[in-house]
Amino acid sequence: MAASLHRRDFLGSAAVLAGGLGGCQAPERGLEGGFHGIALERGHALRDRPAAGIAPARVRRTRVLIAGGGVAGLAAARALRLRGIDDVALLELEDEAGGNSRGGAVGGIACPLGAHYLPLPGEAASEVQDLLEDFGLRRRIAGRWQVDERHLCHSPQERLFFQGTWQEGLLPVQGVGAATLAQYRRFAGLVEALGRAAPFTLPVCKAWGQKRPVSPVHQALDALTFASWLDQQGLDDPPLRWYLDYSCRDDYGAGSARVSAWAGIHYFASRHGFHAPGEDAPEREAVLTWPEGNGWLTRRLAAPLQAAGQLHTGCSVLRLAEGRHGVELDAFDHASGQVTRWQAAQAIVALPVFVAARVLQNPPDFVRQAAQRLAWAPWLVAHLHIDAPLQDRPGAAPAWDNVLFADPTPGGLGYVDAGHQRLDPRPAPTVLSYYQALGDLPQARQRLATRPWTDWAEPLLNALALPHPDLRERVTRLEITRYGHAMSIPLPGTLGFLSQIALQAAPVKRSVLLNGERSAVLPVPATARLRFAHSDWSGYSVFEEAFTRGHHAGLGVGLG
Repeated sequence: MAASLHRRDFLGSAAVLAGGLGGCQAPERGLEGGFHGIALERGHALRDRPAAGIAPARVRRTRVLIAGGGVAGLAAARALRLRGIDDVALLELEDEAGGNSRGGAVGGIACPLGAHYLPLPGEAASEVQDLLEDFGLRRRIAGRWQVDERHLCHSPQERLFFQGTWQEGLLPVQGVGAATLAQYRRFAGLVEALGRAAPFTLPVCKAWGQKRPVSPVHQALDALTFASWLDQQGLDDPPLRWYLDYSCRDDYGAGSARVSAWAGIHYFASRHGFHAPGEDAPEREAVLTWPEGNGWLTRRLAAPLQAAGQLHTGCSVLRLAEGRHGVELDAFDHASGQVTRWQAAQAIVALPVFVAARVLQNPPDFVRQAAQRLAWAPWLVAHLHIDAPLQDRPGAAPAWDNVLFADPTPGGLGYVDAGHQRLDPRPAPTVLSYYQALGDLPQARQRLATRPWTDWAEPLLNALALPHPDLRERVTRLEITRYGHAMSIPLPGTLGFLSQIALQAAPVKRSVLLNGERSAVLPVPATARLRFAHSDWSGYSVFEEAFTRGHHAGLGVGLG
């Protein structure tokens, strides 16, 4: 979701985290702003509005229902369409599909509301590769795959504000000593050795879907926190530990003291590895990004559904029941204030696990257990409309991803510049999207729901004024998007628990006809008439996991 993070010492101090929001004053200059992008009251409709006893205003029927319009739900709808199944209805809580990958705009400038990039997928993520080809983002030329460079992140890609200056890249290197460099090299060797001992698959659901048990190497890493494992290895260097905390928050929303060692290693071993300065390292991996972030992808996934009248937004799922001959779903329409009852032969439940457990009538044991076992990280994304380029401290040039090593904001993760992909070199207004992963902040969810937007605005304005002293003169509006349950956190034991559910998933036929070709189908958590598709079932939230799970849930509809 975010491509930046916070230092370890800050994460370890609950007093600092709790105190970062205390005594806040309203921003100067009468700065306009507020909350936008997520309607928290809709998310609480199920909690505040009992499902029992509500008479539906009308009844509608379809062949396949999809509950949830995030990446997994949209991927499931696409798979059904590719199979020729077009009697489909997708229900989404917000006014636009896309989940954590939606895009927005501030002052007419597009910006991401959540996830803002997609790394070029590896060979295991073949479903995502096919999607990129479908969208014209990659094509085969002279026998080799080439990516449309217009959609790749422009250089410079990332920089770190460290020791009062900007440096290229996010691993602290400027002015660090020999002991730090030695620990960098040692950690790089450990990542390489563990990757050889037991491959780290992305998406992980590919390994589980092929009925491969968790290796002893992964089991050992899954048994303890990443911080504990680093302690055991004698890796205690502050710059290294800060960077590894950053990496955990990048994908998981919480730091190394909470996520498992498996997750901490997986971040590197499943994608680009870890390379110490001076080592022969491959070129920095390319990422796809757009001003609106991954909203560019989700809007294209949603477009066919909108055109066919199959996308129903502003709907809270109240109840979902599975019967002998079909499923029944009651949804509250926030525009009309009425309840619609949907009936279908099958349903794909592309909802977060804790929501699925709440709406399902008599949920299966594996859903109930997962809802009790998993934990979720809250997030905040602040969008700052800037009327002109900011003053900059010395060092590396402005980049797409800009991270503060000593960010004093609770969970502060730095910002991305929505104007970085702009081809026009003339100075112009832009939007900076500043991320905060709040998985380590005490009572973060309650604070997000109850604190005024100014309480969140002031600390981040103070933080960004460190590298940009004229920030308060340049910002004209600040809008904040809140996610109470943004992503599942891979705590110790999560890998083993979810892999057992995957290994017990109901078997399906091995392949289906897709675009005239046979396509293999991986099993997903399922019952007779329900198939479950959400990145929660992998224990962490990245595009590749959500899309692959949704795709195979759609392929499995109607099979044994």
